[in-house]
Amino acid sequence: MIAEIQCLPTPSGTQTSPYRHIEAAIAAVADSRLRYEVGALGTTVEGPDDAVWALVRGAHEATLASGAQSVVSVVKLFSSRGDAPGMDDLAASHR
Repeated sequence: MIAEIQCLPTPSGTQTSPYRHIEAAIAAVADSRLRYEVGALGTTVEGPDDAVWALVRGAHEATLASGAQSVVSVVKLFSSRGDAPGMDDLAASHR
């Protein structure tokens, strides 16, 4: 499965760390040990279905655990039966 998650916490951080809550979400993604790429407007991850679902929840909850008052997470998912293309297959021609 491939997923892209964009966490939109309110506020995005603190006065001394403007992106603290977003960085907490990215840290949760990194802790998952799944393959991921951080982009300007979201993070793309790739892995087994159950692990990706857990990562999405973990990133969402990490923003709240870091002190955000609220969070909206936007998630896009791709899965396929059989031999599915990966992140590299889908984006290689654009890199």
